[in-house]
Amino acid sequence: MKPVLISGMQPTGHLHLGNYLGALKNFVNLQNSGRYECFFFVADYHSLTEHFEPEERRNYILDLVATYLAAGLDPKKSTLFLQSTTHNTELGWIFNTMTPFGELRRMTQFKDKSESDPHNINVGLFDYPVLMAADILLYNPSYVPVGEDQLQHLELTRTLARKFNTKFGKTFNEPQPLLTEVPRLMSLDDAARKMSKSRPAGCLFIDDTPDMIREKMKRAVTDSGKEVRYDPKTKQAVSNLILIYATLSGQSIKKIEKNYEGKGYGEFKRDLGELIVKFFAPFQKKKKTLLKKQVLVKRVLTRGAQKANKIGLQKLSEIKKKMGLVI
Repeated sequence: MKPVLISGMQPTGHLHLGNYLGALKNFVNLQNSGRYECFFFVADYHSLTEHFEPEERRNYILDLVATYLAAGLDPKKSTLFLQSTTHNTELGWIFNTMTPFGELRRMTQFKDKSESDPHNINVGLFDYPVLMAADILLYNPSYVPVGEDQLQHLELTRTLARKFNTKFGKTFNEPQPLLTEVPRLMSLDDAARKMSKSRPAGCLFIDDTPDMIREKMKRAVTDSGKEVRYDPKTKQAVSNLILIYATLSGQSIKKIEKNYEGKGYGEFKRDLGELIVKFFAPFQKKKKTLLKKQVLVKRVLTRGAQKANKIGLQKLSEIKKKMGLVI
């Protein structure tokens, strides 16, 4: 049997280039490697920790599933499902009773989000890592594709798996992280800050029109001097753009540097803009078609939930028996 792999994304708006290169592109590559039994979900329960409107949330869910499909996730190769249609929250409660308060209080992401939005410090935001552990362990995976910002949460997942196994007998794998080869992308308007939906001015969204992409690349900040050279320490902004170019084109950084010897930032950014436009044109076309076929998109989720629930309920039954919850 192939080892199980699982990951998910929140439906909180259109994906930007950092989301694509740091997660979604990796999902597709892992699926197409044929080495894993893949599960990818839409983390709609997690998204409720932020401000939302019901109709907007529904649209974002459909948009993310269409993005998954247009980017290359294939329901024939991977199981795609909606988090809220499964039984993850049951396991989340069980893990809540096993998670020390101090473990959650030290989570860096909770501290960061609390500081950025002090008027929305809810219990769900605090308890997010426990539900994430349930999302993962209910399907007993061996691997989890995550970004660097989620490694602390995954370590808690591994800790809870180990703790449960010690107390009730071997039940869970301790899943290993699979990091993308692309480090996190930085903002186009401030290379010292991570590209984030919360700062749209510095984001290049993969749904942006060709003209928007060209304009954003034209305005992207650069460093002093004119040399197109990869040096994250002294040329952070240009290095960020070179990383994007290398990842989308498949060219090595050295080849890109050689191609732009004696040329300025302006020509490099124009070429990068055209590269991005060309790269995402097929994706954007396919996504527009999918959004016109919402019945098809919903059918993918229904079938995925059926498979995920069958596996999840079997695991949950095993867990309850070992805990003495089944008489």
